[in-house]
Amino acid sequence: MDIENLIRRCKEHDKVAQENLYRSFSPKFFVICLKYSSSYEQAKDSLHDGFIKIYENISSYKGNGSFEGWMTRIMINNALKEYQGKSIFVKIEDNLIPNEEISLEIEEEALSFEYLMTLIQGLPDQYRLVFCLYALDGYSHKEISDILKISIGTSKSNLARARLKLKETIISYKLSKMAREL
Repeated sequence: MDIENLIRRCKEHDKVAQENLYRSFSPKFFVICLKYSSSYEQAKDSLHDGFIKIYENISSYKGNGSFEGWMTRIMINNALKEYQGKSIFVKIEDNLIPNEEISLEIEEEALSFEYLMTLIQGLPDQYRLVFCLYALDGYSHKEISDILKISIGTSKSNLARARLKLKETIISYKLSKMAREL
């Protein structure tokens, strides 16, 4: 696929090119939407809305940097708009040390992608957003604090809590699986 030609045709509002762009990138972008959504249906809506934003704003892409990276940023920002104006972040005073690394290493067998996505979607919104931005998409705590309009400390605390919750859920899953096998 010649991406420059596809971009040019999309800028000309070519419906076939838009369909080709959608078919080429929707599987990857659906996973991104799933990470930031609390349900499969919300992720589908976010994917649809994200592509509309891409088509509407494609003329602003000037070829600087990766086109896929440009689209990914639109998808993430679109998925996060669901949470704008909502008070999902509350200041929590606790004994968690945000800089303490909580390992999510999974020994022996790997969990299925679907199960891991279910676990991530099951996190409270504030934990899921910070976890996905930091652990899965590589944003820094400073960038997360700017995007979500929270303090760096809140970002770190929510990441630690998300990791702890995921670890507890995985351990519980493994223990129940071992019990069933006995």
